Formats: sequence, structure tokens, C-alpha cells
Amino acid sequence: MNYILDIIMLPVQLIVAFFTIYYTIIGIFGMWHRKEKNLAAPKSKFALVIPAHNEAMVLGDLLDNLKLLKYPKELYDVYVIADNCTDNTADIARQHGAFVFERENKELVGKGYAMDWVFPKIFDLNKGYDAFCVFDSDNLVHLDFLAVMNNRLLKGQKVLQGYLSAKNPTDTWVSGTFAIAFWTINHLWHLGKYNLGLSSCLGGTGMCISADIVKKYGWGCDCLTEDMEFSMKCLSHGIRTCWVHDAIIYDEKPLGFMASCRQRKRWAQGQFDCSERYIPILLKEGIKRHSIIILDGIMQLLQNYFLLLSTFYLVMTYINMFYPCFTVILYNDVLVPKQFWAALGFIQSVIPLIVLLQIEVPLKIYLYWLIYPIFMYSWIPVTILGWKDRHKKGWVHTIHTRSMHFEQASLTRKKEIDQ
Repeated sequence: MNYILDIIMLPVQLIVAFFTIYYTIIGIFGMWHRKEKNLAAPKSKFALVIPAHNEAMVLGDLLDNLKLLKYPKELYDVYVIADNCTDNTADIARQHGAFVFERENKELVGKGYAMDWVFPKIFDLNKGYDAFCVFDSDNLVHLDFLAVMNNRLLKGQKVLQGYLSAKNPTDTWVSGTFAIAFWTINHLWHLGKYNLGLSSCLGGTGMCISADIVKKYGWGCDCLTEDMEFSMKCLSHGIRTCWVHDAIIYDEKPLGFMASCRQRKRWAQGQFDCSERYIPILLKEGIKRHSIIILDGIMQLLQNYFLLLSTFYLVMTYINMFYPCFTVILYNDVLVPKQFWAALGFIQSVIPLIVLLQIEVPLKIYLYWLIYPIFMYSWIPVTILGWKDRHKKGWVHTIHTRSMHFEQASLTRKKEIDQ
């Protein structure tokens, strides 16, 4: 050991190396997908749940879209939670044929509380639903969504997450880079983990959860990322979240940079909060059950910590270039040949671009790809602020204004899903 800082920096470098190799392996396994064909006949009955807080500008488009789904109309109903609304969201929902639950609670504010409130009410209707699907008000839903989810439910999968695409990726550079982030995560994280038999994670919308799971465990999730919390709750009981690549929803991405920062900070707050709650639980259950799948869930919860750690390592590396203060063991021949690190870096830089080519994004997206690193580096201050406020529960509503019909959305994967 040549420097006193080696006590800190050698373990840091080993952790960075481990995570880098882990992410690369997951990403490689996310490079292929077999389209689900020969879908099972419709059998599952769905309750489609839409939590909505002042969503009058976009809700009607989603409700019209849901009427067009290629699934028997008698096998699904649409429920809107008009949650602390001060506009005419409830009226619009009724006009479009949805069942409406109006909720007023100024203390327990947020989507997680609204869902916890509505599930018992839907069960009390005794309509025999097999599963709940949850959508955000600004979404559009691919017409085969329920058919694909039905297929997975009949295979015995209980907690399902659909493909999170974007309905407005070409509006601004922010919506475009945000969409790129989601597309790459869909393939290089969620699909990769599913192909390896690991657990994915719910994404807040496009979720499908078996009714018996909700009835047995309840919802009971109140952190700012209630979706992740429910995934980890299920995983602690040995129930993995399965990625459903062909069940696609199209989400409205923020148009402005500050709006995206507020949204991402809220996610970071919730993810840190969820991590503190569930890392000990998953560690205990994973060891107890000898389950790699449960232990791997910890990697999901450590992502923001890794971002902070890798940022620290990057800063220290620049300092070390001018004022040597620790021994470098990465990106040279100390641990493995430096060609290994070069290959790893090449793979990590190329496979996101391959994803964009695979899903046939609009040409304008490739211009946004050039400034994508700016968006990615903005995660660093956002994540730091999220960690600082990780115990705060203040919920900030993301305003949605991008009204469009399903036919107008910038659909990706057209050739693949039409086959």
C-alpha cells in the first residue's frame, strides 16, 4: 500500500469494478427477445385502475384508448381514482364511461395512499377480478396489452411490469433524452434480468398484479416510489416481478429540464427510502431461503448508492491525475489485462445505440443521443438532493399537458409488434 488513501480507494475500485461487470452482463442478456406468439385465449378478468390528480387535460385520451383494447370488453372494467382533485377530472372520467372513486385526504397525499385506499373498495364490489392493471392518466396503452398480460397470468406469473415507452419523445430535448433513458433501461436492465430469470421491478405504470397477491399481502406502500416498494415487498416473500416486453405503454415525458429534475428527485428520495427499509429484509430472506433472486434484488436498491460512489471515484481519479494520492488498480493490467476494460467500455457505449436501432426510434432521437450524456450527468446532483431529502414524504405533482390520441403517438417497435 503506497498511499494512506488506499485504505479507502482500493475497496472503492473493487466495488466499482464489480458493479461495472454486473451491469455489463445484465445488459448483454438484454440484447435479444422472442416476441410472444400464440397467446392464450382471453380468460383473466381485469380491473384497470387509474390514479388521477387534476388530470383533466390528458385523462380522456387514455380512457378512449382503453376502449379500443383487443380484449373482450366484458373481461375488463376501468376505475379512476379522482384523488384530491380541484378540476373536472371526475366528470371527464364519468363522461368516458369509467367508474369513479373520489378521494379527499389532504394528509395522506400521493399515489401509494390512493391505491391502498381503492383496492379494498374494488374487492368489495365482488366482481371476481383476476388482476389489477395500473396506469397513469397521461399514458397511452398498446392495444395488445391485456392479451399479453393474460398470457403471462395464465402461465402463473403474479407480478408483471409492461414495457415503458414514450408517447412524446420528439417534443423537446428533455423528453427525447428521458425517452432514451427509459428505452435503454427497458432492454439493458429489465429484459436482461428477465432473460436471466431474475426479478425486475415495477415502474409505477403499466403494472399488472394478480388480485390474490393484493388480497394476501395488501398494498401498504407509502414511500415516494411505491412501485419499487411493492416489488421489494413481494420479492421478500419469494415472488419476483416479471418483465413483459410485449405489453407496451406510452408515457408522457417531461418537456422542461426542471420538471424532469423534480420528478427524478422524487424518485431518488423514494428509492433511498425504500433501500433503507428493504436491504436488511432482502439480505435476511435471501440468506434464509438461499435465493440468488432475492439477494439480487439488493442490487436494484443499491443503484443510487453506486451512482454516488462512482461519482466520488471519478472525482478522485481526476485529482489523482494531478496530485497522486492513491494506487490505481482499474483500467490497467493490475487486476486483469487493460484490453478487458477497453472491451467493457466499448460494449457499454455501443449497446444503448444498438437498442435505439432495434426499436426503430424517430431520426430526431439520434440528435438527442449526442446530448444524452448531459442528461445522464444531471442525475448526479438530482440523486444527491434525493439522498438529502430521503426521509421527506412531500409529494410533488407532475403536470401533464400533452394530449394526443393513440394513433398520434410516436410508436416504436412497430415492425416487431405487428408481426
